[in-house]
Amino acid sequence: MSHQLTRTAQAIDLLIAVIGRTVIWLSLLLVLLQFAVVLLRYVFGIGSIWLSESVIYTHATLFLLAAAWTLQQNGHARVDVFYADASARNKAVVDLLGALLLLLPFMAAIIWYALPYVARSWSILEHSRETSGLPFVYLLKTLIPLFAFLMALQGLSQAMRAALLLARGPASVPQAADRSLRDVPRD
Repeated sequence: MSHQLTRTAQAIDLLIAVIGRTVIWLSLLLVLLQFAVVLLRYVFGIGSIWLSESVIYTHATLFLLAAAWTLQQNGHARVDVFYADASARNKAVVDLLGALLLLLPFMAAIIWYALPYVARSWSILEHSRETSGLPFVYLLKTLIPLFAFLMALQGLSQAMRAALLLARGPASVPQAADRSLRDVPRD
C-alpha cells in the first residue's frame, strides 16, 4: 500500500513539474509581448487590443498553470513562525492537515463554482467584449478549474508524502520530482 502511495505521489510530482517547467517559458513570451505593446504604443503610436489581451492571457496562463509547481517547490507564502523550526514529523502533521482541511476543500469549492461559469462561457464560445479583441475568453476561463485541479493534485501528493512520513518515519519518504519534502531536515 505504501509503495503504491509513493508511486502515485511521484507520478503527480512529475506531472506537476513537467507542466511547471513547460509554462515557465511563458514568462519570456510575456516579457516580449509587453515590450511589443510598449514599443508600438509609445514609439510608433499604434495600439493593439489583441496584443494587449495576449499579455493578459499569457500572464493568466503562466500563473494559473504554474501555481501547483510553485506549491511543490515550497514557493508559496507560508507563516513560518513555527513551521521553520519544527521537526520533520511536525511539518508532516501541518502539511497533512493543511492539505486535507484547507487546500483540498478550497480547491473543490473553486472547481464546483467555476464549472458552471466555464460551461456557460463554452456554450456561447465567449470572446472579448472589444471589437478587435481575442475570441478565446472561454479558454481563459477554463484555466480556473484546471488551476484548482492541479493544485488539488499537488495537495494530494503532499498529503500522501506527509502520511507516509508519519506512518513510517522520515527516512521512508522518497525524493519528490523536485523539492517536495526533500529539503526537510531528517530527525
